[in-house]
Amino acid sequence: QVQLAESGGRLVQAGGSLKLSCVISGRAFSTYTMAWFRQAPGKEREFVARIIWSSGGIYYGDSVEGRFTISRDNAKNMVFLQMNNLNPDDTAVYYCAAGPIATILPLYDYWGQGTQVTVSS
Repeated sequence: QVQLAESGGRLVQAGGSLKLSCVISGRAFSTYTMAWFRQAPGKEREFVARIIWSSGGIYYGDSVEGRFTISRDNAKNMVFLQMNNLNPDDTAVYYCAAGPIATILPLYDYWGQGTQVTVSS
């Protein structure tokens, strides 16, 4: 089992920045891919970014490319999502996910409880 816990979501003004954190605990996950997804009310869960834990390989969703940065801290078993130049369309619950397959689909084995990000115009 892998446990994930997100934090850092809050209300922010358009154009602002925010950094989300995800703490990972449980069984060995060194071969896993860590990902961030988001889900706005009435919409499907959307892929944001993913990082392969072992190699550091990174991939972003089209809507956040160039604005968001995913990173990891191996020593602290944490994954981060730095979000810059936020706009109201970024408003959503953001989820941290983990699994053995690097995919943009929401097919990861483990999920956190989510953290709310609200961007005001």
